[in-house]
Amino acid sequence: MLMPKEIEVKSVLNKTKRRDPWFLDDYTFNPYSSCSFNCLYCYIRGSKYGENLAESLSVKTNAIEILEKQLSSRAKKEQYGYIVISSATDPYLKIEKEYQLTRAALEIIEKYRFPVHVITKSDLVERDFDLLKKIDSNAIIPKSLNLKRGVIMSFSFSTIEDQIGALFESGATKPSLRINTVRRALSEDFLTGISFMPLIPYISDTTSHLTSAFAIFQNLGVDYILPATITLFGNGKSDSKTLIMKMVQKHFPELIDKYNKFFENSNQMPEYYRKAFKAKMQELCAQYDIPQGILLAEKGQAIREYLPE
Repeated sequence: MLMPKEIEVKSVLNKTKRRDPWFLDDYTFNPYSSCSFNCLYCYIRGSKYGENLAESLSVKTNAIEILEKQLSSRAKKEQYGYIVISSATDPYLKIEKEYQLTRAALEIIEKYRFPVHVITKSDLVERDFDLLKKIDSNAIIPKSLNLKRGVIMSFSFSTIEDQIGALFESGATKPSLRINTVRRALSEDFLTGISFMPLIPYISDTTSHLTSAFAIFQNLGVDYILPATITLFGNGKSDSKTLIMKMVQKHFPELIDKYNKFFENSNQMPEYYRKAFKAKMQELCAQYDIPQGILLAEKGQAIREYLPE
């Protein structure tokens, strides 16, 4: 097992310029740097971290001390807002079992009564349901949000199939295990949804895959879904575009010509695809009665959707 690098930082609580309508983030917190889940499509990829993100994994050893100072200052000024954990890596990497920085951070967050939005691909989040329950009940919610829940929990999926996940997100918890954790989060009455992104063109965005996924999410009773297609960057050996192209060439050679055409002069899929994707997501969300956006009201009550363009 690769040993992570231990580093010290000057700041860990980052104030966002504006609250993102998808994730409602007022702040972000990342106790680790880089990510052992090693998702090929990850937007943080590039020469800074290398081809295998696990090899550049770092632990911010003083993160909790710095977080307490920063949250104490914000709380005194009553600058409450949702803290997204995490925005640039997963908060529940395997090393979290040893370092427990995410759990320690949740204890500090609960102490200062900040709400959180946990975004994860891991089943390890179940360990912290006890702390998240306390945060959910006691957090001070920004008055600008019509929401009475202190915890939002989004489980990230690019696919529901373990075989596809093993190719594109080899270090992450299997999608099938993730689905079980979504079920348990919902049974604990957390506000729980699916960050269904990025969907992989002609692999995890096919009609059969999407209908299977939406049927599963409907059966689970998820509160919302956040779907998005893929964006790929760079031509270096460590960049997401390069790594995705290599994987498609190896395992889906019949698709490589389409991918080359799609991403030859752009980081995004063509406009016609994006329009069709948006229409398909609206259709499926209506068909399966799953709101396309984080709920801004208590569970079971009327909702307001954020539907970014």
